Amino acid sequence: MNTDIAPRPSVLDRVGAVLAGIRDWLDERGKGAWIAAMILAFIACWPLGLAILGYMIWSKRMFSCRHRHHHHRHGRSHGLGYAAPTGNTAFDAYREETLKRLEDEHREFLDFLQKLREAKDKAEFDQFIQSRKESDEPPAPRIEPQA
Repeated sequence: MNTDIAPRPSVLDRVGAVLAGIRDWLDERGKGAWIAAMILAFIACWPLGLAILGYMIWSKRMFSCRHRHHHHRHGRSHGLGYAAPTGNTAFDAYREETLKRLEDEHREFLDFLQKLREAKDKAEFDQFIQSRKESDEPPAPRIEPQA
């Protein structure tokens, strides 16, 4: 039995990753790129342009894009993509160790869930087979006592 089953990202995870990539790409180019994307979206499909405008206002990208530009460019370039080093080597080592431990626990939990699903599936299958065997057997002849 293969217990090294890697969890596959869901469709929403993949869509979210693509949208995050687009957001980061636009952030690297500044406020002008966001405005150009919004105008193009209004031309192509007005609800999409309205959604981008709403997102820009809600996330405050409409008014200040500079600090996000700096954070995204430098925050993603280190290690596993969690955060930039703080300069405190003890804290950075602790953070990396804790994140690695959490990833290991997450992987172990996903393995446990997979085994639990397999056990549940096997139990349901065994119950199905047992019910089929019981329905295939002819009923025992019923003997009524004579009075």
